[in-house]
Amino acid sequence: MLTAGQALAAGIDLSKPFGNKSGCVNKNGQEVYAEDMLLLTDKELITAASACAFGDKNAQADGSLVVKAECQAEGEDGQQATQFTIKQSAKGLVIVDEDGNVMGEVSLCR
Repeated sequence: MLTAGQALAAGIDLSKPFGNKSGCVNKNGQEVYAEDMLLLTDKELITAASACAFGDKNAQADGSLVVKAECQAEGEDGQQATQFTIKQSAKGLVIVDEDGNVMGEVSLCR
């Protein structure tokens, strides 16, 4: 298992929040509602419909970061285990779900 320091060495640094426009607006708590909201921190991924708390983070040989998470969907009881792959992109980071679907692209919040 790799440590957070090794994950940083892989090139993905989540010490500062990443998001799309509406995600970054909400980086300090829910201020506006937006269907497309994506906010990525070192501890969680938040969308308009769900919140995922991160567990293990494993840096991959290709520079991506695989993150195991427990997600709670809005309006549902309990949590579901899943994993995300976070990859470098031209604008920042791309978040891919475990089925290979691109959830969105995020850039460093200012």
